[in-house]
Order: sequence, then structure tokens, then C-alpha cells
Amino acid sequence: MSLIYAEGETLGRAMFGGAALGDRRWTNRLVETFDRIRRHPGGTLPDKLASPPNLKALYRLCNHEQTTHAALVDAMRQFTLHNIAAQDNPAATVLLLHDATELDYTGCASLGEALGQIGNGNRRGFLCQNVLAVDPQTKSVLGLMDQVLHRRDDVPAKETLTARRNRQSRESLLWLRGTRHLPGQRRFVDVADQGADTFEFLEHEVRSGRRFVVRACKTRKVQAGHDGLGGRQYLADYARGLPALGQFTMDVQAQRGRKTRRDASFTIRAAAVLVHRPHARSGHHGDAPLPLYVVLVSEDHPPAGEKPIVWMLLTNEPVGDLADARRVIGWYAARWVIEEFHKGQKTGCGIESLQFTSVDRLAPAIALLSAVALTLLNLRDASRRADATTRPATTIVDRDYVTVLTAWRYGEARMHISVHDFYYALARLGGHQNRRRDHRPGWLVLWRGWTKLQTMLAGYLATPRARSG
Repeated sequence: MSLIYAEGETLGRAMFGGAALGDRRWTNRLVETFDRIRRHPGGTLPDKLASPPNLKALYRLCNHEQTTHAALVDAMRQFTLHNIAAQDNPAATVLLLHDATELDYTGCASLGEALGQIGNGNRRGFLCQNVLAVDPQTKSVLGLMDQVLHRRDDVPAKETLTARRNRQSRESLLWLRGTRHLPGQRRFVDVADQGADTFEFLEHEVRSGRRFVVRACKTRKVQAGHDGLGGRQYLADYARGLPALGQFTMDVQAQRGRKTRRDASFTIRAAAVLVHRPHARSGHHGDAPLPLYVVLVSEDHPPAGEKPIVWMLLTNEPVGDLADARRVIGWYAARWVIEEFHKGQKTGCGIESLQFTSVDRLAPAIALLSAVALTLLNLRDASRRADATTRPATTIVDRDYVTVLTAWRYGEARMHISVHDFYYALARLGGHQNRRRDHRPGWLVLWRGWTKLQTMLAGYLATPRARSG
């Protein structure tokens, strides 16, 4: 399942038709603007909305007092929940992938102190925390559940531990803020990387009603099992000493910037643990230890010159055998989807090219383009649907994209190309050979093709023929 909506209804209507903007006319303008941009997502705002009246409509929309970041994110959340409820199995597991990316608006000088430090401290922008709902079986994106725009404070160099713990702007609270609107149901699984490895967040998740998987990075004391009878020891030492449950092989991206992929062999170890609170309180939490499970995934024989891949995962999902451990590992391995979503935000939709003079107007535009980024991931999902060979590609992307890609692939513009054929032409542009024995194109190859297509489209739109329509 992917982004679905009723026959005869646009995705914009399904996603934003219920947005509370104070007047139905403003909501209609939001719907129409989204549907226009999603078909032509690349470049700057004038590139996305080539018609001056449509571009002016967007600026007026963002200047409307009730067009807020919270209103747009809430509409996306309601769409996502509806999308999840429409699945055949109402109890099916849904992954909620949590991660943050930096959005750089250093060039918007008029925003000044309204932005926070990013990068090495010399750039200005937001830390954008996203929560993406994903089907664990197909890795299809079901929607955006939340988005938090965080402004980093200028923290005193000698800030005390107590002051830091009580500071409401500390980044470790982003993980908790990202869960404020999530249902407390076991079918939902929060998946987060090492930044979420705080005792405060782990305790919060244990009480949330959801399941979770967090990659551990902190030095922690644990006891074996949940009965609290054994001696305390370090988590990493205990996990490494566990007997192997089994091995598996996984296709991974080589490290140190290499573009090649390789098959890596991994050993799995897992057990129940009682995780104790740290000695120094970096957050607000209780003293009681947490009954969790540790799953250790370690690469057996990494290539020379590369560090072995090691995942130390903490979860409240019971792990009693190899199948349980593999399920938890699969949930964590799905994190690549939100990383590709961040690429969609930045490279695919040019979200950092937005130019506004007020954060209140910039923020809803960020939410809008984040929704558009979902549709880039949806292209992959649409290519797998039963109607992919008959559905015109122009129902998903603008005619200009179809013109440029088919002219490159076939030597002529083919405006009636299907979603399936557009997908494979895009993959071919990204380096896929489309041979019968080849695996289905992955997102990495598709993304390379999309990036090249953006460059080709910019050149095409600069020609007199394109400008004349």
C-alpha cells in the first residue's frame, strides 16, 4: 500500500481537503497549489509554479494567518491515519520512522536570529524532525505523521547538567516531541537511530503503548533477564558474550563514500535485559530499570579497510528466537526510507531554496514541500501497482518530465508512456540496464536518475521551444 485516495479525487484533496484554514476558499487554494507542485516538484518556487498567478496564490496562501505549519502537518497526519486504516488488515504493523535533517536557510538574511545554528555553527536554519509511516513488508510510504521544526539555541559554554536538563530547547527532547500526536497502540513501532538512545526516551517509549526499536550507543549497565537477580554488567560486554542465534546475509552500501554495494554476512545475538538508569541524569526520568530486549547484529568479515557494521538494538518487542530477532532487525533496517525522504525534501523538491522574509510564512511552505517529497517516494510504489502498465505517467508527474525523459530514452517525446515505463526509463537514466536477469531498480538507482532528470529538465525549460509552451 502507498498513498491512496478515492477515484476521481486528487491527492491534494485527500491530503489537504480537511485542513483547518478558517475558510474553505483557503483550503481549496492549498489543495490546488499542492496538486500543481507535486506534478512539477523540482527547482525553485517559480520553477514549480511557472504561471505568475499560481505563484502569487502560493505567496498569498503562506501569508494567510491561519496557514500555519501545525495546520498543514495536522492535515497530513489525519490523511496518514486514514490511509493506514484503509489497509486490508486493520491490525497490521506500521513502522514510524523518526529522524532529523538540517535545513539550511543561511541565504535568507532577513530571517536573522529567527533561525538557529546548523552545521559547524556558521550556517543558519532548522533541525527538521520527521516521523514517517511505512509499511514494513513493502517499505511503501503511508504518509507523514509529524514534523517538528527546531531552532538550535546558542548554549552557554559552561552550561551545568541541571540547566541543560531543564532547558526545553535541548535536542534530546525532539524525540519525545515527535511522539506527541502518535496513537498509543501496539501495532505502531517507533524506529529511531542513536540520537534517541536516552534513558528519558526509552522510559517514555516503554509507557507509550507502542513498540519501539532504538539503536543503542550509550554505555549502559544491565542485568540479564527481567527478574533483576543477576549482577550488573555493561550492555555491550553482555551482548557480545551471548550465544549466536544465527547468521544472515544482507546487501549493504559500502562505506567511506564508495558507490558499490556488497553482500555482508552478519551474526545475530539477542536476550532479555534489565536496563538501569545512568548515574548522571541528562533528562527527566524515574529510577526504575526498564525491562527490554537487546539484539546485537555484527558483521563477520568486513573487507579490508572498512569498519565492521554493528547494530546494538534495544526494543520492547519480545525476542525469544531467531525469527523474533530477524523481525526487529528488519524494522530497524527500514530506516533507509526516511533517509531517502530527506533527499526528496532537499534535492527533489529544493526545500532549501525557499525565500521568505518571515519564519511564520516559511514554515508552512516547508510542510507543503515535505508533502510533495512523499510523492517522489510514491513513484516507486506506484510502479508496483496492478495498473502501472496502463496508468499514464502524466497522472503522477508533469508533462515536461515525460517529454524530457522519453526524448532521452526513445529519441522522441512519448506523452502516453505508462507509470511502469516511466519508472524503468528513469532507472535506466540512473544506470540500471533493464535486463531480464537484473533485479528490480532500487531507490538509489532511481534517485540518481531523478537527479539527472532535474538537470536535463532545467536545460529543456531554458529553450525557446519550451518557453513558448
